[in-house]
Amino acid sequence: MTDEDVQDAGPDAGGGRRRRIAARALTCAAFLFVLAALITPDEFALLTPGAFVRIPIEGVLGVGLILAVPARARRYTAGAAGAVLGVLFVLKVMDIGFDAVLVRPFDLVLDWPLLRPAVEFVEESAGAAGAIAAVVLTAVLAVGVIVLMSLSALRLSRAAVRHDRAAARAAAVLGAIWLVCALLGAQLVDGVPVASRSAAALAYDHALAVRSSLNDRAEFAKAAAVDKFRDTPGDRLLTGLRGKDVVLAFVESYGRSAVESPQFAPQVDAVLDQGSQRLRDAGFTARSGWLTSSTAGGGSWLAHATLLSGLWIDNQQRYRTLVNSDRLTLNGAFHKAESRTVALMPAITRAWPEGEFYGYDKVYDDRNLGYRGPRFSFATMPDQYTLSTLQRTELAKKDRPPVMAETALVSSHAPWASIPRLVPWDQVGDGSIFNGMGKGYDAPWPPGGQIRTEYRKSIEYTLNTLVSYMETYGNDKTVLIFLGDHQPAPLITGPGASRDVPITIVAKDKAVIDKISGWNWQDGLRPGKDAPVWPMSAFRDRFLTAFG
Repeated sequence: MTDEDVQDAGPDAGGGRRRRIAARALTCAAFLFVLAALITPDEFALLTPGAFVRIPIEGVLGVGLILAVPARARRYTAGAAGAVLGVLFVLKVMDIGFDAVLVRPFDLVLDWPLLRPAVEFVEESAGAAGAIAAVVLTAVLAVGVIVLMSLSALRLSRAAVRHDRAAARAAAVLGAIWLVCALLGAQLVDGVPVASRSAAALAYDHALAVRSSLNDRAEFAKAAAVDKFRDTPGDRLLTGLRGKDVVLAFVESYGRSAVESPQFAPQVDAVLDQGSQRLRDAGFTARSGWLTSSTAGGGSWLAHATLLSGLWIDNQQRYRTLVNSDRLTLNGAFHKAESRTVALMPAITRAWPEGEFYGYDKVYDDRNLGYRGPRFSFATMPDQYTLSTLQRTELAKKDRPPVMAETALVSSHAPWASIPRLVPWDQVGDGSIFNGMGKGYDAPWPPGGQIRTEYRKSIEYTLNTLVSYMETYGNDKTVLIFLGDHQPAPLITGPGASRDVPITIVAKDKAVIDKISGWNWQDGLRPGKDAPVWPMSAFRDRFLTAFG
């Protein structure tokens, strides 16, 4: 070979090396992609580095399957297996997302309607362009994962066949190690076994969940058929609250963690204890307990429906079935008892047909509350403005019937990037006084190190607003019931939080509080750790029984 020949061969040889290096890099990337799909935990709290040190039995068996099937079937087998694994990986990512927000896995049958509120939340937080971009990106990523997973499985199958003996030995060794770890229950991270069967378990669990969800309609119909108050005449309902104005306020994301977690409790409990004293000084009595919400992290309307209907509403199918029924709600009971029933829902920005089911005489929402101030992150208006409007438009009127008002107070709604301040009640007006308060952080969310602090501050704001409202406007006719709708997401509470929320009843008329003396609730605004805990669905019947 001449020097010229060597010079001619050099670039080709270099190109060949680069191609081999690129091919090996692609094979390595395919391996890591498939491995991630097989071993990634499906719970948000378990996503730690140690949780990825696992041996997936599905991968071990997959190598054996590829080596065992006839040559002409390998391509189809690997491609199909990769596509299935891609679908499972997308489902696992959805599980992680739902666990991070709603503290439960994604329901393949019942949860699709929840995607719309998720998009609306993004739109409220990041604008319409951000919401559109998020939807498009999510769809592209989902399809891309499935396609790339199939291509990755094909590439790995070809590598396994080329190195069949080494692949077989590796599969045998890993299979033996997996078996030993499974027998010993080896774990590097609590709840994450080294002997992984994550993908198979995911498929099995969701198959069972699909069957359960398909049967849920019949189970709910059976529960809804029982209603001991359905035929109770109006003159026998709520006799213990005749002549009273009852304000039922759901406080967004006000959960047990706000009252008991060391990162929130010192400040929040101080607000509750000071509020208890302030109300006692004003002549009010308060009692507090716990309810277990039907949801966590989000889905406030499910909790509202659960408390008001006396049925466990934990998915959208149950909710739609409920609001298309004639179930007697707590609002409906007040309506039958000749109270005027109103709702103040500042987060509702469009037509809300469910209002007819609940039986309101009047619904106030973002479109007719008359607010002229700034938005506060997700919240369209401060809670103080919502309560001020209730007072101005309903409770301050003369010669009126008793009012039952339900309201959703949303200043403590995620993302907690902008929190209002209390102003003198006689200066609230049309909300213009709040101009300049709504700037908050430049980003849609507070910085990671600040988000829990801002959540706590938002809860303090709403609690102080409720206490101040009762001090300013409460009288012998006023009964305030306020409760959390659900716990915030694990990002705030940390893993393993309960679904309990505080509930409090405040009244100046001691006869009202005496009606619930048998409930053994705690004195004041702060429920004790040992105070009774009821399912939220039990409240309607207990309330109607106590005051009936």
